[in-house]
Amino acid sequence: MARSIRTFGDPVLKSKAAPIATIDGKVARLVDTMFESLHATDNGLALAAPQIGIQKQVIVWDLDDEPMALINPEVVESDGEWIYDEGCLSIPGLYVEMLRPNRVHVRAWTLDGRQVDLEADELMGRMFQHEIDHLQGVLMFDRMTPDQRRQALAEYRQLQEGTATGQTRRLPLA
Repeated sequence: MARSIRTFGDPVLKSKAAPIATIDGKVARLVDTMFESLHATDNGLALAAPQIGIQKQVIVWDLDDEPMALINPEVVESDGEWIYDEGCLSIPGLYVEMLRPNRVHVRAWTLDGRQVDLEADELMGRMFQHEIDHLQGVLMFDRMTPDQRRQALAEYRQLQEGTATGQTRRLPLA
């Protein structure tokens, strides 16, 4: 059953998620719930367990109709730079130009217990970094410059109060 997405201000989003010790039926059910929750959103590409209130190191994504889940993912290497408008299901309506590494090497476990190493760049690389940040209690606001953060928080408050311009704003990298 789909769960609601936790939004900015919920303390669960600022806490580090616990690693999974054993991949079992309980983890498989969590992954199913995460996919149901992701698919219930209008525009989500990926989801981390803390975003539905579960403090476990699990992420799921569905890009190009190829759903996948990773257990205990970690970025083991990154390089390059890429600026891209980044959004978050837990900070709805706000997109901000974010500078992140362009390429990442991610190591994790699959639901069937295999260790995998994945190389990703651009959108997929950014998705991995963003979701793994959630597992560490890190939000987009934490990755911004102080000026960008002030501007983004003000815009997000306006979005929440319904006083924003009515269109999603993309804030430039400061």
